[in-house]
Amino acid sequence: MDKTERLFGVMDALRRHRHPVTAAALAEEQGVSVRTLYRDVQVLIGLGAPIDGEAGIGYLLRPGFFLPPLMFSAEELEALVLGARWVQRQPDPGLAHAAENALGKIATASPEDLRNRINDTGLRVASSTNGEAAKPALGLIRAAMRTEKSIFIHYRDEAGAVSERLICPVQLAYYDGKQIVAAWCCLRQGFRNFRIDRLVETTATDQRFIRRRAVLAAEWRREWDIANPEWAGPR
Repeated sequence: MDKTERLFGVMDALRRHRHPVTAAALAEEQGVSVRTLYRDVQVLIGLGAPIDGEAGIGYLLRPGFFLPPLMFSAEELEALVLGARWVQRQPDPGLAHAAENALGKIATASPEDLRNRINDTGLRVASSTNGEAAKPALGLIRAAMRTEKSIFIHYRDEAGAVSERLICPVQLAYYDGKQIVAAWCCLRQGFRNFRIDRLVETTATDQRFIRRRAVLAAEWRREWDIANPEWAGPR
């Protein structure tokens, strides 16, 4: 690996970490000595990268830093395209359109015009969701999670009975052929999983979540891991 690739690798590593990471950890990740890592960080700082660092604590890339256009490796590009193509096939119009726009930005923001490579990576998404009717509730739920505002739903259970509930959505899972929202249910005073295809009506509200979404999500995750140990572990 030449020096330029190594410097980009350090920047990529710093972007992945939200908290300070030690020089030793970065050096091990990059496959270099700690001395080399120190030199690389100083070079990046000299080039204008806003890297904060303190002995014994580690390095952190300050938010808001815009990197100039970078090249993608063949596998990085394939991963991006495959993921975006899968998103485009979901019955979530807003997310599908965003995935298409993202690929366009990636193609034109790179030094090399990647449009031809993006159009033909040789990888295809085989998904039964293609042609599934659009589900506007998905966009509303995503917006609710971002703004931490509760939503009011009419939900049909397996027996066909419809109930009215106020929920705080914390996770939205896109499976192949169905979508499920995990939420705090104010009616049941606990976490429940709701199938999107059983939502009869969904309405946005101005009512704030009972707790921050990050807190609720952590609580839901703990309950999920206890109830489903086979699915426990990092996601």
